[in-house]
Amino acid sequence: MGRETQHEANNAIVQRTFSDRKRTNILKRAEQLTIVFLLPKVPRFISPNLLTLIGSLGSGLVFLAFVLGAYSTDQYLLLGIIGLAINWLGDSLDGRLAYYRNIPRRWYGFALDIIVDWIGIVLIGFGYYIYAENGTQIIAFAFVALYGWSMIISQLRYKITNQYSIDSGLVGPTELRFIIALILIAEVFAHGSIAYLASFITIILFVINTIDSFKLLKLGDLKDRSQD
Repeated sequence: MGRETQHEANNAIVQRTFSDRKRTNILKRAEQLTIVFLLPKVPRFISPNLLTLIGSLGSGLVFLAFVLGAYSTDQYLLLGIIGLAINWLGDSLDGRLAYYRNIPRRWYGFALDIIVDWIGIVLIGFGYYIYAENGTQIIAFAFVALYGWSMIISQLRYKITNQYSIDSGLVGPTELRFIIALILIAEVFAHGSIAYLASFITIILFVINTIDSFKLLKLGDLKDRSQD
């Protein structure tokens, strides 16, 4: 297959598999190219639902990494990086595989994705709660609460604009996984740094959510005015 033909084939896959959502994240291009490369290679016996389960197991591995890190050695936190990669693989490919195979279940998939994402972030937050020390457990609660806030914003934005986006500007779930992975690496080499880094990320998430909330209210106001 020639380069132009391959390029056209990839563009066709992108249009078919990403048509249901708008992405604005920094890693959008690299992520889409990776997904387009992987989709044709997924064995037929692997279904979108199985990929969703695999993604959930990845979140469970991150939880396990925190538990092992708390009761054994910090080096077990590196398992969390593998867990994040597995979580990305399942979470990013499940819905895209359904569209690629022309078997999308739009509303079932939409609901399942939100439920599984919430369970996954709770697992990760709970794992950090177990690992945290010296009263810094509150950071875990704050992170989970703020992530839940960002999920609510995305659903309300979808309701108002009829355009589904899982990103907050240049930052999306993929970027957040990278940030968490870097925090885990930093904690392995500098024990105790996780509390400061997690606090910083939590503050940034609060600022982003606050800005997005005001933007959302403005969108709601504009829609109300257009219907008057």
